[in-house]
Amino acid sequence: MPPWQVRTAARTPRDRAQRGNRGHRTIEPWRGRVVTTSGPAVRVDGVVKRYGDTTAVDGIGFDVERAQVLALLGPNGAGKTTTVEMCEGFVTPDSGSVRVLGLDPIADSDRLRPRIGVMLQGGGAYPGARAGEMLDLVAAYSADPLDPEWLLRTLGLQDNRRTPYRRLSGGQQQRLALACALVGRPEIVFLDEPTAGLDAQARLIVWELIDSLRRDGVSVLLTTHMMDEAEQLADQLVIIDHGRIVAAGTPAEVTAHGAAGQLRFTAPPKLDLELLKAALPEGFSPRETAPGAYLVEGEISPQVLATVTAWCARIDVLPSDIRIDQRRLEDVFLELTGRDLRG
Repeated sequence: MPPWQVRTAARTPRDRAQRGNRGHRTIEPWRGRVVTTSGPAVRVDGVVKRYGDTTAVDGIGFDVERAQVLALLGPNGAGKTTTVEMCEGFVTPDSGSVRVLGLDPIADSDRLRPRIGVMLQGGGAYPGARAGEMLDLVAAYSADPLDPEWLLRTLGLQDNRRTPYRRLSGGQQQRLALACALVGRPEIVFLDEPTAGLDAQARLIVWELIDSLRRDGVSVLLTTHMMDEAEQLADQLVIIDHGRIVAAGTPAEVTAHGAAGQLRFTAPPKLDLELLKAALPEGFSPRETAPGAYLVEGEISPQVLATVTAWCARIDVLPSDIRIDQRRLEDVFLELTGRDLRG
């Protein structure tokens, strides 16, 4: 039997969740192997990490529950990579505690290392090593590895087995790093930007992999710069900025933060919005998010829509692309941090 028994899959992990288990793709080797002991897979409690006068992580705490995906979001320099490295046992916290599968990642590293998978940003590879050799080497350190050939096929790397790492494209390097993280059948996987540089088809393959891992009891802690990825994959979100948690919860809970809805429309740029602000109910603050792109946030009602169109008529402007959207994760992120996730 191949390592991965495939059943009919829906288009995305969230689609499958809506349809129940009919789209469940099962990774058979994990069955009976993942230890379902009490307590979270990861517990970060009041952790602080300083580098000189800079506090990279400032007292954060969260849990990654068993068989769940937690996405860690934050602008560059927010402290998310340092946080993940403390969970992986690569960095020692100055205060607070980290437990992974009930163990200290530093003191119990020998016992913990065979049970976790780590996907390093940039792959952490030797440039001259061949892709297949790298994966075989990582597999050799595991007592019960997955079949490397199956992993290469699953991630679309079967034709690159003899290709030196430096000759792989960025997307191929990412997929190889993911294969190396999974080949040892870990109970928890740490993924740093797992789909960075991948095309749409490759991203979907990785999403399917991550969702299947969760369904079969594997816990996942990932960082990502892609809001749609976080919304699709994560059971829990943690947003950090300047080393502190600014929001946490399920995607629905986080996106419910602040305004309940959005009215967007297109019009000539640099319009004076003071009259519109005065006409709207208290608490509404219209703004131009990009040249010619306008946003009104709040409890969008027929009266609010009528006020906006009446204002446009008053200043002799014909708006276009009028739409009412649900609150998006990206909007919440910008509101909380004041920075784009990629910034």
